[in-house]
Amino acid sequence: MSNFWIAWIFILTFICLFLVTGLLIATTRSQRKQNTMETTGHNYDGIEEYDNPMPAWWLGLFVSTLIFAVIYLVLFPGVWKGVLGWTQIKQLEAETEKHTRQYAPLFKQYAAQSIEALQSNSRAIKMGQRIFLNNCTICHGSDARGAFGFPNLTDGNWLWGGASDEIKYSVMEGRSGQMPAWGVIIGEIGVRNVSAYARSLSGIDTGFSKTDLNNGKKVFDTTCSVCHGVEGKGNKLLGAPNLTDHIWLYGSSQSQVMYTVRNGRNGIMPPWKEILGDEKVHLVTAYIYSLSHKKDDP
Repeated sequence: MSNFWIAWIFILTFICLFLVTGLLIATTRSQRKQNTMETTGHNYDGIEEYDNPMPAWWLGLFVSTLIFAVIYLVLFPGVWKGVLGWTQIKQLEAETEKHTRQYAPLFKQYAAQSIEALQSNSRAIKMGQRIFLNNCTICHGSDARGAFGFPNLTDGNWLWGGASDEIKYSVMEGRSGQMPAWGVIIGEIGVRNVSAYARSLSGIDTGFSKTDLNNGKKVFDTTCSVCHGVEGKGNKLLGAPNLTDHIWLYGSSQSQVMYTVRNGRNGIMPPWKEILGDEKVHLVTAYIYSLSHKKDDP
């Protein structure tokens, strides 16, 4: 935070404290010193308000909050950096160091075990789940079932491979997939026909004629098969999806598939190695692996 905003908050805070204190003093001086049976003249549905002084306990509590506020501003950032020198960064570093001392031995212990071996360790899987919930749910959801444009991690369908080392590489290094835009190259009729053919590979009744589907196959063979394969079963080396199953990252409707073919898609999985480190990545990979490789705990 710049010195300007520090000064602004400092000045504004003390102006508010000064005004509140002045209002309290003025109100105290103007009120009665003793209790009375007289009322203020206010009447609310037959309920009248006595014109008595503020209770001493309430007044004392209010004054104590003002004193606490002044002391807090002096000790902590408020009067510039505060006499204690406390900062959010120092607090975070202290908590991070404490966390590291407490859990580092356990992380190292689990990192020395294979991901497959960790499947039978419920504590390790729960730790991986907590890491997942704190970092991965914004895209994949708290249940890891994904959303539009974000893959479901529980179905066993993996664009880049579902082996333990392949999943760990995806988490560590990230992935960048690209479906090029074909609209300008094959034209709108080609987009329509090849989209229908691609949908038919997964058993969808497209409603298109055999002629249209055959024309779509011709377009597919000359433009799409290089990535998705002649049979449309995909290529994990390229992150090209299998078009013969029932899993569609962006939806299987004709309009969505046409949009994909016409305009392309760009999917990015960010790398987490710098944020989580190898040991935490190892644990979260074990959890992700467990979602599609079920194994009962002993």
